[in-house]
Amino acid sequence: MIPSIMICDDSNIARKQLKKVLPEPWKESVKLAQNGEEALLNLRAEHFDILFLDLTMPVLDGFDVLTTMKSEKIQVKTIVISADIQVEAKNRVEAAGALDFIKKPVSAEALTAVLTKHNLI
Repeated sequence: MIPSIMICDDSNIARKQLKKVLPEPWKESVKLAQNGEEALLNLRAEHFDILFLDLTMPVLDGFDVLTTMKSEKIQVKTIVISADIQVEAKNRVEAAGALDFIKKPVSAEALTAVLTKHNLI
């Protein structure tokens, strides 16, 4: 089964780059969001299996998205992808419910390793 995917990042380049390194069959099931508010609207309207979430975005950042998802009991496997690789940020997103944290830009190898680690592929 091909999972339903959402990529939430304010950078169009980052969204395209991440989509490019996804497993080939998954590329057809991707929805894109430009900020956290748009991501939450999508998450409330339909089910997604995996959310790739940036942290630093206008309107609503990734930390706020994770907090809102937790309070609204929105269940989606979330992998944070960010250039902010400080230990504090990593610990904070994992405490908020994210499965993992990958540094931007994402390589196909790093993505595959994380997806394999969490039994998503």
